[in-house]
Amino acid sequence: MITLNDYLYNGDTVLKILHRYEEDLHQHVKVTNNQIDLMHCNFLLQISELLQHNDFLTSQSQRIREFYKYMANEYPFLAFTFKGRIKSLIRAEEKFNGYIVEYIYDYYTEQGNFPTLTELKNRLNCFRDLIAYRIVISLPKCHLKPDQDRRTQELVYLYQIANSLPSFLEERGFTAEISNLTEQHKSPLLHEDVAPYYRDYITDASANGYQSLHITLYDNLARCYIEVQLRTKDMDDYAEIGPANHLGYEKQQESARIRRSAIPQGECIYFDEAYQRGLMLQQLDLSKLDVNMFTAVDNSLINDGCGLFRGRQILPFEHLSRFQNDRID
Repeated sequence: MITLNDYLYNGDTVLKILHRYEEDLHQHVKVTNNQIDLMHCNFLLQISELLQHNDFLTSQSQRIREFYKYMANEYPFLAFTFKGRIKSLIRAEEKFNGYIVEYIYDYYTEQGNFPTLTELKNRLNCFRDLIAYRIVISLPKCHLKPDQDRRTQELVYLYQIANSLPSFLEERGFTAEISNLTEQHKSPLLHEDVAPYYRDYITDASANGYQSLHITLYDNLARCYIEVQLRTKDMDDYAEIGPANHLGYEKQQESARIRRSAIPQGECIYFDEAYQRGLMLQQLDLSKLDVNMFTAVDNSLINDGCGLFRGRQILPFEHLSRFQNDRID
């Protein structure tokens, strides 16, 4: 079995790793005729093209930046950041194999047999967040009235921004996609006409405490999907450096062990290979990797300048609230 781990110790760039991994996997497909590996090859090519041919990102980022300018005008009292990134190679590889493991496990426990190849391929045709933008807002205390609660006010503004985002971007070449979480609870602060597009992990928070609003849009000019996430700073801190980050990792490992024990080994090659690839990535010692532009002292002290682990940044914008420093000082 060919795995990403085989290519992370030779000092190559992320692009060269992608090319070598995809080429070797494609040669392997010619021998095995493994159609999921073929989809895997196409997935790797998609990431490679994002990293190489990124002229369209200039246009896309400029159109996203228009919403940043709109917010700066409409909410001058808010501090906020706009960040864009291409999903990291390690996270993308984890997600591709994780989808296989999760889908086969769910199907097997419900049906008592394995999904057909067609059903599995349809499940894997679902990646919408290889490019993602995040909007994080904060209401400085200097703009709070004495009787106002900061969290409550930030939620009001966050949902106001969410209500205006779809139509604003649709005027600039994007089309919002209906959420597939049809049973999810959503905040009454979301307008009825935009609520179907959002995945509301604030009102319907994850078990690990993660909170965020997510919306998927199709960029008709760049012909690709993007995801936009909206959070308050407290939500962002919790997700990125707080308990949600650690607990999510622990829960992921526990779920993987449960799924492995439930599926008879050797009965489904697609499950076996995807599980093994995912397990090997979880066990990576990042400090021992040799990837150009990537360094890690250990698994928590990481400086990623190439998009191997953290993702490649494509849009950093920061807005400080008007008069913030004057009023605090």
